[in-house]
Amino acid sequence: MQNQPLTIHSWPQAIAHVDADAFFASCEQAVDPELKGKPVITGKERGIVAAASYEAKAKGVKRATNLFQAKKVCPDLIMLPSDYETYSLFSVRMFEIFRRFSPDVEEYSIDEAFIDLTGLRRSFHGSYKSIVRKIQTTVEKELDITVSVGLSVSKVLAKIASKHKKPKGLTAIPGREIHRYLANLPVDKVWGIGANTAAHLRKLGVNTALKFARKDEEFVKKHFTKPHIEIWNELNGRSIYPVTTEERSDYKSISKVKTFTPASNDEIFVFAQLSKNLENACIKARRHNLAATRLIVLLRRQDFRDFGMELKLSRATAYPAELFGPLREGFIKTYNPKILYRSTGVVLAGLIPAGSIQRGLFDDVTRIAEMREIYVAVDKISKKFGKHTILHGSSLPARLQAQHEGERNNNPGRKTELFKGENKRQRLGLPLVRIKV
Repeated sequence: MQNQPLTIHSWPQAIAHVDADAFFASCEQAVDPELKGKPVITGKERGIVAAASYEAKAKGVKRATNLFQAKKVCPDLIMLPSDYETYSLFSVRMFEIFRRFSPDVEEYSIDEAFIDLTGLRRSFHGSYKSIVRKIQTTVEKELDITVSVGLSVSKVLAKIASKHKKPKGLTAIPGREIHRYLANLPVDKVWGIGANTAAHLRKLGVNTALKFARKDEEFVKKHFTKPHIEIWNELNGRSIYPVTTEERSDYKSISKVKTFTPASNDEIFVFAQLSKNLENACIKARRHNLAATRLIVLLRRQDFRDFGMELKLSRATAYPAELFGPLREGFIKTYNPKILYRSTGVVLAGLIPAGSIQRGLFDDVTRIAEMREIYVAVDKISKKFGKHTILHGSSLPARLQAQHEGERNNNPGRKTELFKGENKRQRLGLPLVRIKV
C-alpha cells in the first residue's frame, strides 16, 4: 500500500512554483558583484536580519535575529539597509521572464510565482522539466539571481517540491511519483496546514503527508472542513486551486509602513515620511479603483511602542490632496517632539469601489472633477517615468534628507545605479511593496 501510486496520471496538469533563492540578499549581490560569495544580510535599518544570503546562512545567521547576535555568530557579516525599490525592480523583471513562457502566471509574493505550463510541451519542443530549466537559465542570465522550482500536478505539490532542493534546485513530482515525496514529509510541512490542524491530524494517527493523502474521502469529510479537504485533493494529484492571473482587488484596507534610520524627532522629516506613506497607499488604491472612508495614522517610537489615531473622512477618496488635512490632524494629535520615532504608517480603511461614491448635497462637483483629472495625469506620468516622478511638496524632505536613506554612500543602489532597460530620463514603473515591521 505504501508504495502504490496515488494516481496513474503523470501530467494531467503541469504547475510550477518558482521561488527566488535568498531574494533580497541575492539582489544585493547581483547589483554589487563584489558581494558574491560573501555573507550578506539586509535589514540594517530595522536592527534585525530581514534576509540572509546562503553564505550567511551557512555560518548560522538566521532571519529575525538581532544584528548584535548575527555579528557575533558571523564576525565578517556584511550588513546592508534594505533597498526595496531595487528588489521590486528585480521582481518585475522576474515576472516578465515567466510570462515569456506562459501567460498564466500568479504573482504569489514579491519573490514567488505559480506558473501553469499545461499543454506547452509541444510549443517548446521538450518536456515540462526542460521548460522549467529554461526559465531558471533565463532568470540567472538576465538578472544574475537564481531560483528554485517545484513542478507537479497541483499547486500544493509544486510548493512542496520547490522546497525540496535549494538553492537553484529543480524537483519534479509527476503523478505516479507523488507517494515517494510524501512518505516522510511531516503534515505540518504541507502548505496550508497549520500547527493546530497538524496537531489534530497527529491525534488521529496521521503524522505524514502520505498518510493524510491515503485517507478515504469519508474520513476527511468527517474530520475536516472545506480548506483541508481541498488540500487532501491536491495531495492526491487533483488540481483544485487554479493559477490566478488576476490582480487582487478585494482589499478591505491598504497599509504602507516605512522604517527609517536613524530614529528622528524632526517634525518636518517625520511628517514627510508619513506623507510619502499616504501617497504610496493612494497609488495602490487608485490602481484598484478603490477609495477610503477612514484614515489611520501610525507612529512607532524607538522603543517599538505604537501610537496612532483613526479619522473618519467626510468623503471617500484616494487623492492625497484631499487627505493631507486629516493626515496633519492625526499627526498633530499623535506626535511628541520629545520622542524619537523609527517608523511611520498610514492605513486607508473602509475601502469602497470608487465608482460607488455618493456625492453630497454640498460637494463641489467642479473641484472633484478637476481633482480626478489631476491624478489621472499624475498616474499616467508615473507609469511612464516611474513612481514619484511627481510628488507632493510635503513628501520632499523624506527624499532630501539622505542620512536617513541608509549607509550606501548615503543612498541605496537604486538611487544611483541604472538597470538594464533604463536611462537617466526614464526609470521603469515599479509595483508597491508592503513592508512589515
